Amino acid sequence: MNPTRADAAHPGPGQAPLLAVRGLAKAFGGVRAVDGVDFDLHAGELLALIGPNGAGKSTCFDMINGQRRPDAGRVLLAGTDIAGWPPRRIWRAGVGRTFQVAATYGSMTVAENVQMALISRERELFSVRRRASRLHREEAISLLDEVGLAGRADDPCGTLAYGDVKAVELAVALASRPALLLMDEPTAGMAPRERGALMALTRRLVVERGIGVLFTEHSMDVVFAHADRILVLARGRLVAQGAPQAIRKDPKVAEVYFGSGRLLGRGLAQPEGEGRQ
Repeated sequence: MNPTRADAAHPGPGQAPLLAVRGLAKAFGGVRAVDGVDFDLHAGELLALIGPNGAGKSTCFDMINGQRRPDAGRVLLAGTDIAGWPPRRIWRAGVGRTFQVAATYGSMTVAENVQMALISRERELFSVRRRASRLHREEAISLLDEVGLAGRADDPCGTLAYGDVKAVELAVALASRPALLLMDEPTAGMAPRERGALMALTRRLVVERGIGVLFTEHSMDVVFAHADRILVLARGRLVAQGAPQAIRKDPKVAEVYFGSGRLLGRGLAQPEGEGRQ
């Protein structure tokens, strides 16, 4: 039986969050891209961060991951403030990331892509003791088995369907044994069936590994079907957060997305003739 949202870990009384963001802020010139954002994320939780274009989602992600230094605020990972740390240090502290455009090496085999991440984790990039293709192969195959691609281990990554490439990227991210996984538009460019399969895979890994996932996503069907909770940003500020059912009915969220629009069905429904944000 596949894990579902009902199987997700829920924090007990007094349980500390895996990630606690407090007063996070970033301005560019006179524009406040992120303005005093606060939220928690617990282990075993899929937390979606949504908002219209320009809401501050990417800037928020980049500050958590170390790509940008915040002007103010704290990013507490298991109680340690990692705000302002460089990306590699944050990665080694237990934060993995996948990107909107899959970052894999098409000329390398599927296994070699994962092996490179494992070699980097073990600080063996400049080692000449053994050929890189022999290093950590067993662990790479095990990670590929977790994402359903062990049978494609020796195929060039460039020959895979895009949905499978995204699964390889997920295996690469898991190679660092992250406690927290940041996923930036994980289903971008994927067909509906591929989107559902990738998020179901992510759910299973969250449950089995007990990790936390923060993801941004433009597909509201994906968000409402798979997120445990949803954060809504608008003009750099957090305007709503809660379970999908509550967010769907929140008039502030409808106003943020569509002016006087409405929330219907599984996701956000836009007024006729308007494109989805």
